[in-house]
Amino acid sequence: SLERDYIIKRIERRTGEICSHSKCMLKEYCNSVYIMTNAKNTVLYLGVTSNLQNRVFQHKSMDHEGFTKQYRCFKLVFYENYQYINDAINMEKQMKKWRREKKIKLVERDNPDWDDLASGWC
Repeated sequence: SLERDYIIKRIERRTGEICSHSKCMLKEYCNSVYIMTNAKNTVLYLGVTSNLQNRVFQHKSMDHEGFTKQYRCFKLVFYENYQYINDAINMEKQMKKWRREKKIKLVERDNPDWDDLASGWC
């Protein structure tokens, strides 16, 4: 379908490769590193998940106590998909060591307006 082809191209642009199973291409089961922020883009939350769509829904619905609920980080502004969870975890660990400015540059490279990339998912 056209929507599936669009999603595949978008993932290819973001990661340079496609996860091997088709459900990943639909943002359901791929391993992802992601950044959430608040309405004013002043707080950054970095996470890793094997189901990005579900995890973003959890953040947006405030299902769990924690950082994103306390600081109201409901906007997905960056994500990168990986075929293997260990690769996503390793990237998250690297990114957590980065200075804030480097994370901001990463978001602004692909999402200069800080749009919610999950708009319409949930």
